[in-house]
Amino acid sequence: MGIIDQRSKKGDEDLMISNPLRLILLQFGNHVLRSLFFVIGFSIGVFLYLHLKASHMSTPKTQQPLRSTLLFHHSIKQELETQVLQHNMSDQELFTKVSLLSPPPPSSSSSSWLGRRHNNDGKMVVKVAFMFMTGGALPLATLWDKFFEGHEGFYSIYVHTNPSFQESYPETSVFYSRRIPSQPVYWGTSSMVDAEKRLLANALLDESNQRFVLLSDSCIPLFDFTTIYDYLTGTNLSFIGSFDDPNKSGRGRYNPKMYPQINVTHWRKGSQWFSTTRELALHILADTFYYKIFDRYCKPPCYVDEHYIPTLVHMFHGEMSANRTLTWVDWSRVGPHPGRFIWPDITDEFLNRIRFSQECAYYGSDGENITTSKCFLFARKFTEDTLEPLLRITPLVLGSGAGLSGL
Repeated sequence: MGIIDQRSKKGDEDLMISNPLRLILLQFGNHVLRSLFFVIGFSIGVFLYLHLKASHMSTPKTQQPLRSTLLFHHSIKQELETQVLQHNMSDQELFTKVSLLSPPPPSSSSSSWLGRRHNNDGKMVVKVAFMFMTGGALPLATLWDKFFEGHEGFYSIYVHTNPSFQESYPETSVFYSRRIPSQPVYWGTSSMVDAEKRLLANALLDESNQRFVLLSDSCIPLFDFTTIYDYLTGTNLSFIGSFDDPNKSGRGRYNPKMYPQINVTHWRKGSQWFSTTRELALHILADTFYYKIFDRYCKPPCYVDEHYIPTLVHMFHGEMSANRTLTWVDWSRVGPHPGRFIWPDITDEFLNRIRFSQECAYYGSDGENITTSKCFLFARKFTEDTLEPLLRITPLVLGSGAGLSGL
């Protein structure tokens, strides 16, 4: 019995000694494995980063975006942008928030803004905010979907519509969940300008938006996305029509009660549909003084949307505008509204006549003055039944675009 007891005791002592040693060995092994996994993961991460960076630097500006660099970030950013659009700020709260944003310096085209991507020169690329003002659905949405296809990361979309409109865009559409908090708009009233400012303010909240284009539900693009993008971002000027019209439809709408803040010599008329830089957009949003004068004294037959921004820009920021609109419209027909186009009007000859109807000056951001036949990038008013012929003709007419070299 003593021998057995001694062996049992010895076995217990061996077990007591081996358990701590085994535990130590297991802990050491786990530590080695974790370190090994970390080294492997870190190496893979560095390799992928260098690979993606090389891909970024080799992508030309006029190429379509590389989807391998956008799939993950685009889905997350789209969700964040949608959340921003669903804010519950009042107009006053929204405009106040935007007024706190500082205008970018004049040479900010190479600044490091959130959301930009590199081109082959190592410079940063900006986004263009396309702002649609409509009462309900966009009848030409399919055409615009084709226009934006493959260019994610270079544009943002904002839609102002009647609050009662129930959205019906599929999730695959670029217009899905792009409505901003809106208010009713009545033709010929200051509510038109309110909607414009509302669109600008929401778009300005995204600092990567550096160009802003106001469009209607009857607008169409006259060129491919790359050509229009290069045209807008290749200059430091805005495109806002502003001219002195001595006729009844111009100076005849001036209200002497606006004097002395606004003199008749300051009075200007222009197209409602504009394209502006971020700097000028912030200046427009910052004004409340002159807007109140227009809101009070510009009543039909004076139309605020045709006079307020053209007059404001002429008085204080004329050097920042090319003083012309980029949206073509047919005013050859008599009446208060421009001509409308229907299915039989849509031919390749008709579109090319609009696209190259005249010559104008284009001032590049490098100071170069170019004479171009591309004076209009958009056109209106196109009815819903023009969608089918437009989808059929535009791939042949628009082509793939030649960028600024084709100006």
